Amino acid sequence: MSRQASEILMKYWGYPSFRPMQEEIIESVHAGNDTLALLPTGGGKSICFQVPAMMKDGLCLVITPLIALMKDQVHNLKQKNIPAAAVFSGMHPNEVEIVYNQAVFGRLKFLYVSPERLTTERFLTVFRRMNINLIAVDESHCISQWGYDFRPPYLLIHEIRPYFPKVPILALTATATKKVVLDIMEKLHFRSSNVFQSSYERKNLTYNVILDADKFGHLVRIFQRMSSGSGIVYVRNRRRTRELADYLTARQVPATFYHAGLDGSQRDARQKAWMQGRVKVMVATNAFGMGIDKPDVRIVVHMDLPDSLEAYFQEAGRAGRDGNQAQAYLLVSDQDAEQLQNNLNTSYPPIEQVRTVYQALGNYLQLPIGSGKDLSFDFQLAEFVQLYNFSVLETFNSLQLLEKEGLIMFGQQLKTVSKIFIQASREDLYRFQIEQPNYNEFVKTILRTYPGIFTDFVNLYETELARKSELTVQRVQVMLNYMNKLGLITYVPLTDIPQLLFLSERIDPQDIQLSRENYADRKASAAEKVQSVIDFVYNDLKCRSLQLLAYFGEEHNKRCGKCDVCVQRNRLELTDIEYNSIKESMKILLSNKAASMEEIVSFVTAYPETKVLEAVRWMIDHHILQQIDGERYIFRQLLTRKL
Repeated sequence: MSRQASEILMKYWGYPSFRPMQEEIIESVHAGNDTLALLPTGGGKSICFQVPAMMKDGLCLVITPLIALMKDQVHNLKQKNIPAAAVFSGMHPNEVEIVYNQAVFGRLKFLYVSPERLTTERFLTVFRRMNINLIAVDESHCISQWGYDFRPPYLLIHEIRPYFPKVPILALTATATKKVVLDIMEKLHFRSSNVFQSSYERKNLTYNVILDADKFGHLVRIFQRMSSGSGIVYVRNRRRTRELADYLTARQVPATFYHAGLDGSQRDARQKAWMQGRVKVMVATNAFGMGIDKPDVRIVVHMDLPDSLEAYFQEAGRAGRDGNQAQAYLLVSDQDAEQLQNNLNTSYPPIEQVRTVYQALGNYLQLPIGSGKDLSFDFQLAEFVQLYNFSVLETFNSLQLLEKEGLIMFGQQLKTVSKIFIQASREDLYRFQIEQPNYNEFVKTILRTYPGIFTDFVNLYETELARKSELTVQRVQVMLNYMNKLGLITYVPLTDIPQLLFLSERIDPQDIQLSRENYADRKASAAEKVQSVIDFVYNDLKCRSLQLLAYFGEEHNKRCGKCDVCVQRNRLELTDIEYNSIKESMKILLSNKAASMEEIVSFVTAYPETKVLEAVRWMIDHHILQQIDGERYIFRQLLTRKL
């Protein structure tokens, strides 16, 4: 088996050998075992299902929530002459049907679908007729309510297994706690426990937490020290992406910004400029980076506290994929912990607000109660909230709760190029050319430009077709729309609008109930994750890498020696035991009162004065001690650490 897998890897991907653990995972899947693979960001998860699928007859069904990743992987597979397709919201029904037919008749090797697609009757009908050799579940942590991105449709995946009881399932994720690992295997009905997990340790990546009220100034200094490679800066809102990019550029740090509110051509141009190194820094919201493999990212900076350590680990992990040294910085100011708690509360709006949004949604889309199942609509959130005078954040979070309840799916904003498919027979098309002579040359140009147009949807570029036809783009669009109206072709114009899909018929808003699992339990779980982030930020006694490893259930004893905590501890020249002992003695003295430096030194008699002074200075620098009255010190209130 190993030789066959290696030959496929070399033939299609050009790699002479596998990355760590890939080969073992492939062998497990090839042997027919249900398998859970936990590989870090950039660890090559896609190879783990693509190679074994190529080793057997039949089709690999890939279930993933990331439309951008679907499209990217389908494109890359086609570039390697491997037949692949994806089905996602916003596609024309004819296009979906063609993909299904290709899958049923064995003309595809990979079919990518979202988990929501599994609930549709049409998918289940055609799925039974496919020759499935593997089911791959990407981002499998989404199946667990204890994970950081729970998506209820993942819970339905096990329902398709009985159609192919002998076909193995491969679940993949980059981050999962021990609790989530067990939950994934249970929810996917693994026949036996089977986990392959590489260490979460990234020896080439250094994690740093910087407490500084002047975040902008510190950010500039970080990138002014970057001698090569590129960087990413993550922020929470779109407005700040531009603000920070302009700030960096004005200080001779070439930067651009990226968020979903930009049109497709802008996003493509900016991503390309960053990928090619024409700008050094990309300032973006946290969705940026999924499916993007840029090996020379030297620095990732978070300007706001992330919602969970899982999210932070994944985003920070986009640095140093080439194995060379890289840095992750989390810049923190005093009010950030309180803001994170406020974000948590806003993420779970009251049930009445959710019902109000759902009612308005039905009115906005003109859907009667009892209709709408499996219908997809163009949906502009900004227009919707303006029309009904809603809060953007509350509305977005209400839509997410409705999505978690399985009522809707709010798709990502993606650029989709125009597509065309000739559904008329060649005889009917020829008759049209005779009857409409002014269309004759236009049709001939289409047939010459787009081979395969009678059997599949193909990408169409109106500007290219206009140039070849010696027509204006507007005239080309008019002619295509006319042929589409006659039923000769299916023409799907370019769109850059988010899609909203109704997963069930519209119901009476008063019938909407937020399940305990999706509301109370999820909010409690999210609160725990928020507290873990705050604990990580303010724990300046333990190596940052060791803290993250412990969170994911790995116990290591060796400090990284490079993070902000380790660097300061190295300067202290104090052992862990000495430092902790001095601090505990000081807690006794400062439990009920403030004290001067002289009083502290006099009280801690077990260690030399130089060591006590070093420990005190370090605690002052790291905001563990706070100076009052100009000369006395007291421990900072734990309230800022425990919300």
